[in-house]
Amino acid sequence: MTIRSKMPAAGLAALVALFSVAPAVAGPKELNVLTSYIGDWRGAGALVGGGKSEPFTCRLSVAKGNAEKINYTGRCSLVSANLSISGTIAFNDQAQRYEAAMSSNAGFTGLAVGRLQGERISFDLQERDKDRSGSDVRIGSKILLANGDITVDFEVEFNDSGEVLRASVPFSQ
Repeated sequence: MTIRSKMPAAGLAALVALFSVAPAVAGPKELNVLTSYIGDWRGAGALVGGGKSEPFTCRLSVAKGNAEKINYTGRCSLVSANLSISGTIAFNDQAQRYEAAMSSNAGFTGLAVGRLQGERISFDLQERDKDRSGSDVRIGSKILLANGDITVDFEVEFNDSGEVLRASVPFSQ
């Protein structure tokens, strides 16, 4: 099986694990950190696995949402697949943490808790899903918002074969 045939259902879903949230109220500091990422972003990387590498590109638009949230929409393109995502990021005052949830056209949804360290917010999402053939896959995604930059690292492990696909996508405005 090629990278392209595995990636649309599982691997791109990990990249999509960027954002979306429950109701929240943020203070000025937390809101300022979030709103500093408003704008249009572009990124590129290569999906590496099975001795092969396939380049892809991504676009991400971050906008002010209702209340004290930011909304995002994004799209990543490989040679044989496109993935669309959307969601929200907010600071949950009650829980004292950032939360990001998302949904995608690949049927993947997720919620990740963000850890704040100074001006850095890092999200770590670990999920299980199925690939197109119905085999179990482990999806891991790490999203870092730091110093005005966005970086997404992800990997997908196909449990039946042990094959691992990895990618890192630095975004810039």
